[in-house]
Amino acid sequence: MVTRIARCRCGQLSATCTGDPVRVSVCHCRGCRRLTGGAFSAQARFPAEAVTLAGAFQTWERVGDSGRRAWFRWCPNCGATVMFVNEGYEDMPAIPIGAFADDDAPTPTLSIFEASKLPWVAVAGEGIEHFA
Repeated sequence: MVTRIARCRCGQLSATCTGDPVRVSVCHCRGCRRLTGGAFSAQARFPAEAVTLAGAFQTWERVGDSGRRAWFRWCPNCGATVMFVNEGYEDMPAIPIGAFADDDAPTPTLSIFEASKLPWVAVAGEGIEHFA
């Protein structure tokens, strides 16, 4: 069984994920772009029982464009988000792929909120579903 460890920048907060992700997605919504400081976010969702957080964290709540809430767990030392949970998907926390710092990171299968995608971004690959 595969075990991946996501860490914040300073290494104080980690999320250990056991097994394969349920879903891997790229999101182009403005909230996710602000979260990452990039053109999109990429995250892997795991069953809640497969994720263990270790270390001190703060929680920040955001209400998205959909009206649903999301709770972000981030390191109080370096500010990096290591996990977030979306309302309605509490049983599938999301781990930012970049937090794995792994050259063998899981490949996205979904690209969502493409209506907000920057015009110069293209998400390419086999088997990726695209949703506006």
